[in-house]
Amino acid sequence: MKKNKIRNLPECERPREKLQQKGAEALSDIELLAILLGSGTKGHDVMTIAESILKSLDGGKGHASLEELQKIEGVGLAKATLIAAALEFARRRIRPEGLKISFPADVLPLIRHYADRKQEHFICTSINGANEVIKSRVVSVGLVNKTQVHPREVFADPITDRASAIIAAHNHPVGDLTPSMEDKEITEQLKSAGETLGIRLLDHIIFNHKDYYSFLEHGEL
Repeated sequence: MKKNKIRNLPECERPREKLQQKGAEALSDIELLAILLGSGTKGHDVMTIAESILKSLDGGKGHASLEELQKIEGVGLAKATLIAAALEFARRRIRPEGLKISFPADVLPLIRHYADRKQEHFICTSINGANEVIKSRVVSVGLVNKTQVHPREVFADPITDRASAIIAAHNHPVGDLTPSMEDKEITEQLKSAGETLGIRLLDHIIFNHKDYYSFLEHGEL
């Protein structure tokens, strides 16, 4: 049996019970999806299905059609419809667009949920001239402790957004927030590319569940 099956978890660590005891904010994205799904299907545990859906959503920058969702093993029309409806409901009620940024780290509440990912997710947040959030997007997903990203991929959407600045960020699955040589190199590349394009790099933030490392706050920008 797979370790992530709900019946193998201590009762206090099962999604529903955990939410009741600690609140929804204490749950990972997979756990929240598992509660929405309610149950698995024959041969597919609900936690496994939730993990597959999450990977699909991350790869599609938070969007997935009914057809795409139904390609996931264990997801039929009913579950696909439920997830699509939940995503649309959330989009209509929770709008990070327009959030005022006083300091680059103010974007952390919008992206902190990526801290529980097993792979690095490189995220770019477009900022307008009034220091307001236009959009946060996943640019690339990498290996356990490394993501491959190129400036052209990072700036593609901000150019379309007519952004005046960006905040780059990525999670460190291993927990250590110390910037790697690659982190420093991509920061310099983004800063240089931004100067050429007229879109400032406000900060590059490395984060986990509890803390973060800011290149700006450490005087490295």
